Amino acid sequence: MGGVVLRINRLANLRHCLKYTVYDVITSHSVVMLIRLRLTQYNIGFTASKIVIMVLRTFHMTGPWYMTMRVLKLKKSWCLSWMVLLTSVLCLLSGSESWASQKLEDDRFSAKFRQALKTWTGDWDGMVTRNQVRVLIPFSKTFYFLDGGRQRGLTYDLMKIFAKQVNDDLKRKTVQVQFVFIPVNRDELIPGLLNGIGDIAAGALTITPERTKLIDFSEPVLTHVREIIVTGPSSPTLSRLDDLAGKTIHVRRSSSFYEHLIRLNEKFKRDGNPEIKLVPEEENLEDEDLLEMVNAGLLPMLVMDSPKAEFWANIFENIRLHPDIAVNTDGEIAWAFRKNSPKLKKVINRFVRHNKKGTLIGNLLFTRYLKNTKYVTNALATQERKKFQNLMHVFKKTAGQYGFDWVLAMALGYQESTLDQRKRSSAGAIGVMQLLPSTARDPTVNIPNIKQLEPNIHAGVKYLHFLHDRYFKDQDMDIWNQWFFAVASYNAGPARIAKLRAEAPSMGLNPNKWFKNVELVAAKRIGRETVQYVSNIYKYFIAYRLILEKEKMKEMGHN
Repeated sequence: MGGVVLRINRLANLRHCLKYTVYDVITSHSVVMLIRLRLTQYNIGFTASKIVIMVLRTFHMTGPWYMTMRVLKLKKSWCLSWMVLLTSVLCLLSGSESWASQKLEDDRFSAKFRQALKTWTGDWDGMVTRNQVRVLIPFSKTFYFLDGGRQRGLTYDLMKIFAKQVNDDLKRKTVQVQFVFIPVNRDELIPGLLNGIGDIAAGALTITPERTKLIDFSEPVLTHVREIIVTGPSSPTLSRLDDLAGKTIHVRRSSSFYEHLIRLNEKFKRDGNPEIKLVPEEENLEDEDLLEMVNAGLLPMLVMDSPKAEFWANIFENIRLHPDIAVNTDGEIAWAFRKNSPKLKKVINRFVRHNKKGTLIGNLLFTRYLKNTKYVTNALATQERKKFQNLMHVFKKTAGQYGFDWVLAMALGYQESTLDQRKRSSAGAIGVMQLLPSTARDPTVNIPNIKQLEPNIHAGVKYLHFLHDRYFKDQDMDIWNQWFFAVASYNAGPARIAKLRAEAPSMGLNPNKWFKNVELVAAKRIGRETVQYVSNIYKYFIAYRLILEKEKMKEMGHN
């Protein structure tokens, strides 16, 4: 929601916040939320911030306090402003201990990351001497994610159990071997090991002949893994492996699926069948992201490891698993590490034997993360597609005025409202682009009548363009990251995003890249909302591009 960010930029710190009259604070929901945001940014805490707001609202109501002010002939705004100041000071004092504790934790976290990112290659004894094991891991809804500062995920929890066992075996109670998790794209897992950025790669890697030429693997964490076809509501009918001939499958090049699909295409070619059309997908997208798009009808089908597909079938109701249509059978998934690491291999294998899937701990962890979240809806369904067709010309015209991709703006509109001008939020945001009237009135936007469709879209597009040009256009980042950051700012505000970018280097992350970098800081500091927001818009963007490509193919006479 592009709501209070323009006002937030004018409030550089808490002192500026207190300069506002309390009447304005209480009568504007957006500024109430602003004060709460400012207080929590100063590490006062959500509960304490609620106390401040409660005191403000109590004083705003008629009653004993108001009567006292009348008797004393005090100005309401003057009295309340002092009350805000006193309450805020008390909260600051009460929160100083938690602030110091959080700062110490952050400093330790940053120092740990700086040390971790120094390249180093060696075996287990060297890791023990360094008191550090670096784990390369994909940022994933299954294996590793951040939720409001907490690290979570199936692989994360398994690694924490491994870390405890290691330190217990070493009889380490004070100076323990620390496990540092370094999120990377999947195509960076193996290079990261070889280049000494990490010591273990734990990203559900399938053991393949090509990979074993480069790295070593532990004993399998999972065995008898089938790489199966998963279809959704927009998928063609399939009954056997040969039905894949001539079909389209989206797949990451770094995956074992890609290797096995290439092998299957060679077979199809020998048999005289049309080859599968392989569409390379972004390494930013995990299997769960692609599965989410299949479930929503955005992609026709994909290949997925059977255990993970079975895991997510409990959440995604529209997918269909095809265990009998497999591009690879009897696969093995394991942890990876550098060759010539016999001591590390021995330690890992001892742990894996007792904690892989099928053991009590393995099974408990594998079911822990079956939880719901805000997944994408079907932007290509008939009704939604009609909205897309009806509003294309408006987004094209408006985005054309400001020189940026209209499909991205439309994807943002779909995330905000599913392109529904009737939508109203509890905070007062209006229409397709979910803008507050105060944002539309601001001189940087200045578009009236946002209750009407075209002005609403115009205001949202202009505001997104303002965020891009003001904060990211001249930054040292590629054009797509400029827009990803602008989209994130539309949701969380440019001041908050600037703060996250400033923090990224201390975590060993690139402040000029959103995916797998600043989004990790956002997940730690904000929670999953903004991360999911940008991720969804990216998926809708891909979906709309698919629509346009299909229509272009039809115009050219292709089926």
